[in-house]
Amino acid sequence: MKKYDVIIIGGGPAGLFAAIMCANKKQRIAILEKNKSCGRKLLMAGAGKCNITQAGDIHHFLTCYGANAKFLKHALLSFQNEDLLNFFRKRGLEFMTTEKGKIFPKSLKSQDVLNVLLEECRRRSIEIHYESAVESLVKEEELFHLETVKGSFESPVVVVATGGLSYPHTGSTGDGFVWAKTFGHKIVPTKPALTPLKIKNYELSDMSGTSFEELPYTLWRNGKKIGSYQGDFLLTHTGVSGPGIINNSRFMQSGDVIKCNFVAAESIEEFRSNLTKKLNHGGKTLVKSIVRELNLTKRFADKVLELCEINDDLKCAELTKATRQKLLTTLTEYEMEVKELGGYHVAMVTTGGVSIKEISPKTMESKKVSNLYFIGEVLDIDGDTGGYNIQAAMSTAYIASQAINK
Repeated sequence: MKKYDVIIIGGGPAGLFAAIMCANKKQRIAILEKNKSCGRKLLMAGAGKCNITQAGDIHHFLTCYGANAKFLKHALLSFQNEDLLNFFRKRGLEFMTTEKGKIFPKSLKSQDVLNVLLEECRRRSIEIHYESAVESLVKEEELFHLETVKGSFESPVVVVATGGLSYPHTGSTGDGFVWAKTFGHKIVPTKPALTPLKIKNYELSDMSGTSFEELPYTLWRNGKKIGSYQGDFLLTHTGVSGPGIINNSRFMQSGDVIKCNFVAAESIEEFRSNLTKKLNHGGKTLVKSIVRELNLTKRFADKVLELCEINDDLKCAELTKATRQKLLTTLTEYEMEVKELGGYHVAMVTTGGVSIKEISPKTMESKKVSNLYFIGEVLDIDGDTGGYNIQAAMSTAYIASQAINK
């Protein structure tokens, strides 16, 4: 039986950072990591470049976590983006900021971020037990007893930092939900988030790689509009992706319809009226010439013509009312039905998880079991793409460690 002051389950960014912060009090800390190495999902962040956080006012962050953002307010204000960056700067890591505010290490290597965390764990004598999946977790009187494949552990404090279900090959397989249920916690139903969409009867597979900046689109369910969004948009072989889709995938489900405004018209009615007049007065002008003048790539403009069955030699005077209407709809309200969300193997995070109603927002401690803490993605919180999820992981880890250290 190995005894520690604090045991942290999970060696991702939240678990590593919580351990480091708890070690400020010279406590004996252990991390139980099921994999052969820590931070496997962190190494994938930002396509391996590690978009660690976002620039700007921390209050803006609260608009980037969906309906449960209020729960994170204390954590984010207690440990802000600049606090996170300063932690790494003091340890020799420098950062760069993109035009859109994403912050990366200057090296553009996730490994450099992970190395700082691991070196700090080593420096503070934090014991990391690899390949130590937790098989049972119980509390008897004031002590937690943990059984792993490599032995027994005991501690008065346990921090669950096991992540969600996304990228399961990195070890995120929902283990934390099991332990939460064991202690009577409610698990909000989970689904993939920050994920691309697969489209039913997809017509644009040959346009894969085509992107649109700040493309407006609406979301419909059972014939009713339930949302209006705008963002960078990418066509793929099987559907749609890009931040404008990924960030809002938490609101979507199979059977929903998205209507895309490919010309980014501020007023669809005005755009349609103006284009209709131009086509009606075009005479011998080729329809394709007018469509190619729009704010579209030639390749995509030609695809629109193909979808509307408009031949290269069709003149404006020959355009039927029905074909004109199809052209207007394709340009401003092109419909795509969601076949399915990308699964956990491509989703960046998990929506759902341990209900935040049963967790203290000021300490991350369970309201049901004293000295049991939940941090990071295991909680029912999920942020937009752009560094928001790593920031939430670190901020929740920080306030949990401060509560433990008192």
